[in-house]
Amino acid sequence: MQTFFTIAGGVALFLYGIKLMSSALQSLAGDKLRQLLGELTKTPLRGILVGIIVTVLIQSSAGTTVMTVSFVNTGLLSLKQALGLIMGANIGTTVTAQLLAFNIDTLALPLLALGVFMGMLTSRKQLGYLASGLIGIGLVFMGMQTMKSASHVIAQHRDLLLFLSRSPLTGVLAGIILTALIQSSAATIGLTIAVASQGLITLDAAIPIILGDNIGTTLTAIVVSLNASRPAKQAAMGHVLFNLIGTIICLLCLPFYKEIVMMSSDEIGRQIANSHMIFNVLNTIIFFPFISLLAKFISTIIPMRPEDKPEDVMYLDPTLINISTASAVAAVKDELLHMGDITGRMFDVVREAFFQYDGAKTEERRKKFDLLEDSVNKITRAISEYASEIWQRGVSDDVSTVLGCYVNASLDLERIGDRMENLIERNDVMNNYLSAEAVGEFKDMYDTTNQALTLSLSSMKKEDASEAWQVIRDIEKKIDSQERTYRKKHIDRLNRGECDPEKGVNFITLLSNLERIGDHSNNVAGYTLDILALNKK
Repeated sequence: MQTFFTIAGGVALFLYGIKLMSSALQSLAGDKLRQLLGELTKTPLRGILVGIIVTVLIQSSAGTTVMTVSFVNTGLLSLKQALGLIMGANIGTTVTAQLLAFNIDTLALPLLALGVFMGMLTSRKQLGYLASGLIGIGLVFMGMQTMKSASHVIAQHRDLLLFLSRSPLTGVLAGIILTALIQSSAATIGLTIAVASQGLITLDAAIPIILGDNIGTTLTAIVVSLNASRPAKQAAMGHVLFNLIGTIICLLCLPFYKEIVMMSSDEIGRQIANSHMIFNVLNTIIFFPFISLLAKFISTIIPMRPEDKPEDVMYLDPTLINISTASAVAAVKDELLHMGDITGRMFDVVREAFFQYDGAKTEERRKKFDLLEDSVNKITRAISEYASEIWQRGVSDDVSTVLGCYVNASLDLERIGDRMENLIERNDVMNNYLSAEAVGEFKDMYDTTNQALTLSLSSMKKEDASEAWQVIRDIEKKIDSQERTYRKKHIDRLNRGECDPEKGVNFITLLSNLERIGDHSNNVAGYTLDILALNKK
């Protein structure tokens, strides 16, 4: 029993060390990781590169794959792009395996001491993150030491070792089960290296375990996709097929594969780490030219259905918060832009109500508008709740500021929706009680206000300072000028009796609502500039 707790304690130290490393690397990367996640929707080749980098930063290929499944689920990635990201994640996780193959006996305590003292003596954030990373690496190595110290007991169970060595298939099965239980492919590799370094299993038994480890790590993505959309299920299936077919190919060529691994190093720990790297690199090289065919094959196995449509809230997947706060913050941005798109459609409905007036369609348009406004309200609440969960997990000051900008921008968009509701409630004024001149002035200011919203959202999406400044310096001033000018001219018309004196006065209320919409759009552009200022730090 004591030995069991020793091994369990070693695994716990290892996993906690990985968690500390991940948190430190993400904090050191800061907002750069959020920007990197914005590159995911490009080409499969770029997806591979991003997958490698993100997996190194979050120290979990399963985590990157779960993120990928989430992005596909919310429509951010196509299946083809997701497959590239998964390939990159598999390569990225080999970095951890290479780290584990170093001589840990002399590194664990010095790294822990250096990290602790650095953390105690520094007040700088970046050095604090570095200190946490060193402590994490030290705990990983200490966990490896602990597992090694207890692994001699495994030698007493020769029947288990003989079972693993009996055939490659039993080794693969052991790797799958062990990774599924520990929920960490890195921990399985670390334990395998620890046992092999003590001479308790041979390379012949270790390689199949590593192959099984690659299959076992796909189970996390499968579980996440169970309650997700069919595109997410397709991405999870892609991960399974990629690793499963690769394992079958390696098993069929096992003697040749083993020779390649043996030529890479003379030390068994390094050979095991190299076998993991060689498998994933070769697998990617083999599959990448056929990535389109693989995507089509998966789409045939799991076809799309017409009812697979996104809900009001599209991108706020709770799973992302557990995997990477940076990816969760990026999801908030995507949800904000989705909310902005809905707000733009509200503009279109109000435009139709005012300038394509049809009394018979008034009720139909109002129902359409109310559905859009309800979506905006739901998304605003969801963004606030989701952001609160992210803040509770702890993020760097810079990332926290970016998240705050997104939350505040969502509140401005919700207020724009409220102002739009004020407008549509008075659409009868435009068509029954105002002069042609007043209608033309309202349309002119309406178009300017719409431009402000569109450009402010575009500046947020592209993080474009020039567009943000165009809203703040030019369009906002134009809206204010239009509001003052058209208000004065309308008062003159009322005095001359050209507009209905009772109902026509509502025209000033319409102008006031447009001016407030311009203010809120101006705020969104300002948040873009705040984010860009952080990026330059």
